[in-house]
Amino acid sequence: MTERTPADRHAAATEQAAPTRNQRLDRLPFTGRHRKLLFGSGIGWALDAMDVSLISFVMAALAVQWSLDATTLSFIASIGFVGMAIGASVGGLLADKLGRRQVFAATLLIYGLATGASALAASVGALMVLRFIVGLGLGAELPVASTLVSEYAPKRIRGRVVVLLEAFWAVGWIGAALIGAFIIPLSADGWRWALLTGLLPAVYAVVVRFGLPESVRFLESKGRYAEAERAVRQFEESARVDAPPAAGIDASDRGHSAARASVSPDSQRARWRDLWAPSLRRRTAALWAVWFCINLSYYGAFIWIPSLLVGQGFTLVKSFEFTLIITLAQLPGYFVAAFLIERIGRRATLAIFLLGSACAAFWFGFATTEGAILAAGMCLSFFNLGAWGALYAIGPELYPTRLRASGTGAAAGFGRIASIIAPLLVPVMLAGGGSVLVFGVFAAAFLLAAGAAFTLPELMGRELEE
Repeated sequence: MTERTPADRHAAATEQAAPTRNQRLDRLPFTGRHRKLLFGSGIGWALDAMDVSLISFVMAALAVQWSLDATTLSFIASIGFVGMAIGASVGGLLADKLGRRQVFAATLLIYGLATGASALAASVGALMVLRFIVGLGLGAELPVASTLVSEYAPKRIRGRVVVLLEAFWAVGWIGAALIGAFIIPLSADGWRWALLTGLLPAVYAVVVRFGLPESVRFLESKGRYAEAERAVRQFEESARVDAPPAAGIDASDRGHSAARASVSPDSQRARWRDLWAPSLRRRTAALWAVWFCINLSYYGAFIWIPSLLVGQGFTLVKSFEFTLIITLAQLPGYFVAAFLIERIGRRATLAIFLLGSACAAFWFGFATTEGAILAAGMCLSFFNLGAWGALYAIGPELYPTRLRASGTGAAAGFGRIASIIAPLLVPVMLAGGGSVLVFGVFAAAFLLAAGAAFTLPELMGRELEE
């Protein structure tokens, strides 16, 4: 046997010591590349939120212009969430098969074009069909964007970065509230001009397709190592960090290829039933429970708040102004959650904000004066949206790479069932017990979500599972 020279032993040691690409990403500081990814994904997220929020203002306007009753309005709201439930589930599977960036761009294009077309709707039926298509795109986009950002963020600040991504939701919601307060009341067709702004995501889809990187973990799972290496080096160059020797990287890729070849293609495929494997079923059940309860309360409350205020005797303009003020409280909620999530952990942050949401919802149900309505509504915005930020940070960390987008998307899809039900329940509950019953039910749902959150594993500071 030929004796190995010191150079050979050094080369072998270098190969063994070479960190993986994901370890290289985890050791980086927050760079300009991370900022570009965060803002690039965040703009898409904000446009998504603006579209979801606009329908609440459009509903209030159509109730006056088309003389629609509460039941018809509830169907207009719910049909979009039917699309979102399907889109979230299918979009996650497609993202695990085709790539995060591709699906992200496609969803922006779908819901942007459909929202713009909604502005031309001449009947309730046409509007509902288009809202369903809008929902398909919206539902698929959210879990895909959070998965992409989560897979690039360094592990020590991953939760904070994903919560900051979620904060763009507040930006979009505030944008919708501004449109609702200042554009919709200008004319009878103000709601059409508002919906035309939905064409912006279609334009932005081009930016996403060519401006954002594909997930390194996804590229490696498909054996596209050269593309994965190029993406990591771009982030390292942004941080002015040297890449490891090529020999070590090549050896790692050979080992990765051999490992992939030894696993059957069927076991590498993303399947919904794998989310319920013995090692994952408990976290999947808890995540689905949180998603369901938070969707029920959030969309039941915020889709209906402008119409509820009009029903309490406020003018359309006053209702929209109140909603704008309440919406502004979302931003500090996100920022506080972003701070706490890397200090006290994901699970504790989520549970605290859900408990705060329960208290705020109960208070809002009993609020009658202008001051109480604003204060309770702002507290509900603060705690509820902070909880959303923590939830989106937790989801992608619970699953391995091949199931990450599927797992997050399936949970979102199940949660959308509650968002379908919520707008339909509100008129029934209003008739049965008024705002006290409506927001009492929402408070109870928040409490159930907080209980489920405590059963989730705490993964703060850990590497994402391969």
